[in-house]
Amino acid sequence: MISGIIAGITWAIETIVLGIALAMSPFVSTDEAVVLAPFASTFLHDAFSAVWACLYNGIRGNLPNVFRALKTKSGRFVALAAVIGGPVGMTGYVLAVANMGASIGAVASAVFPAIGAVLAYFFLKEKMQWYRWIFLILSLFGVYGLSYSPELDIKNFWLGFAGALMCAFGWGIEAVIIAKSVQDDAVTDEIALQIRQTVSALVYGLIIIPFMKGWGFTVGLFRGTGRLIPTIALAALFATVSYLFYYKAISRIGASKAMALDVTYSAWSVVISVIFLGDRSLLNPVTIICTIAVLVFGILAGADYKELIRKKEKEKEKEKGET
Repeated sequence: MISGIIAGITWAIETIVLGIALAMSPFVSTDEAVVLAPFASTFLHDAFSAVWACLYNGIRGNLPNVFRALKTKSGRFVALAAVIGGPVGMTGYVLAVANMGASIGAVASAVFPAIGAVLAYFFLKEKMQWYRWIFLILSLFGVYGLSYSPELDIKNFWLGFAGALMCAFGWGIEAVIIAKSVQDDAVTDEIALQIRQTVSALVYGLIIIPFMKGWGFTVGLFRGTGRLIPTIALAALFATVSYLFYYKAISRIGASKAMALDVTYSAWSVVISVIFLGDRSLLNPVTIICTIAVLVFGILAGADYKELIRKKEKEKEKEKGET
């Protein structure tokens, strides 16, 4: 649970840092830049994250194991999860934001724990008690409250709705596949992260960016853009840390609980913005109530009290046996 909460906190930091990068002039200077910004930034983000993960795994001596894992069925499934969660899920998120507004896009991205929990129930046999479903739904209502805007700019509802489904199902399916794959001893959470970010960056770089005719724009970001590239690299560092803890949580407590904890990032971003960035505009009753709701209900949705009780009983029985 602590790993899942840390994943949410570090993803909140990543979101804030990446938001700063996307607001810089190279991404908003022209109409072309505005269209290509989400795809170019995501490609660079995942590429830098793959480099950070490579450095981490290199120091720990895991790189040979990464290549061995790719030869296994579980390793190839992680690569599939990378495509579903990265390009498919993120492209859906971009479509939702572009056609239905940022607030709807944020809600779409936050619904994935519910979809993931249903999929985990059918494919991983992860049971989710009724009270955890209630906590999860209340947490999602809190996310909606944090992102809701009365001035919704809906340009194309059906295209935006299709994007929202791509996003929610893409990220939900990714978590379930990762949860199944890390059960294989050959695929640890660290190795899964390396495969995930590398494959996602390759798909963006070899397929999506060329399809969008965005290589010229992307390469141009490295020339005379000041702090842009270092800012994206910093966001990728926090994303790498977040994914490490997220995958660790998935492997230890299951996909449904890890997703419920990870989605608290929307509330942590508010807390961090107020404390470290001094954004006092967020200190209003609705935001405060929704932030508390997301944090409290998200953590409660990730807690399996019966399992905790069973573990304590087993520990007591073990102690008695040793005595």
